Amino acid sequence: MSNGSEGNFVTTDGRNIGGVMMEMKNITLRFGGVVALENISFNILEGEVRAIIGPNGAGKSSMLNVISGFYIPQEGEVIFQGSPRPSLKPFEVAHQGIARTFQNIALFEGMSVLDNVMTGRLTKMKTGIFSQMIWAGKAEREEIENREAVEKIIDFLEIQAIRKTPVSRLPYGLKKRVELARALAAEPNLLLLDEPMAGMNVEEKQDMSRFILDVNSEFGTTIALIEHDMGVVMDLSDRVVVMDYGRKIGDGTPDEVRNNQEVIDAYLGVSHD
Repeated sequence: MSNGSEGNFVTTDGRNIGGVMMEMKNITLRFGGVVALENISFNILEGEVRAIIGPNGAGKSSMLNVISGFYIPQEGEVIFQGSPRPSLKPFEVAHQGIARTFQNIALFEGMSVLDNVMTGRLTKMKTGIFSQMIWAGKAEREEIENREAVEKIIDFLEIQAIRKTPVSRLPYGLKKRVELARALAAEPNLLLLDEPMAGMNVEEKQDMSRFILDVNSEFGTTIALIEHDMGVVMDLSDRVVVMDYGRKIGDGTPDEVRNNQEVIDAYLGVSHD
């Protein structure tokens, strides 16, 4: 990277990173007497790949759930595209241009790959249920446009051969790719990936890493991801925020985080002795 860490710079591979898209400001989240997130602040820049890492139980998924609207923090603000975001339901957050995948795959097992990816276009559908039932006029045109968009994503992720296959018949790695396709079908400005490499073998991780980089570079999609594979994190990310026991303990470039003693201690268990 060049020209600082707060946006409007060019990465070493030529990608443009813009200003702040989202800012998490003093976020505190509690479940009864348990503090899941404690006074955490960081931002996500337009066009970057931002990693959120930490040991098990650090609060990473809780933070992603705050970003996507599944959890509402008791304290702090989520500032999106320059404005404080009110309390929104997840589908309202999706309409703002934020899509996500899940740690545990959340696909419709009995439906085909194509139909699963089509569900990602729901935020783009404007016609009512009655118009869709008779499938004429505007509803027909909208359906054709949505199918064309989905077919492009299927080609992009190289899953043409399984487009009509029921998801239940697919191996784990391909299911992860289908879930990514569904998220991309929403044409998000911000894509949230919750452990996209979990359970994959080396070859599957390499494929998924390539697709994530391609989504970022070719579509210009901003990406925030949680991942436990540190090799993947260091290779993919522009910046990394590190959490431990609900607190932020590090934030910076991969090299800065890699050399942060508090981060090293947390991963080695030294700080918990």
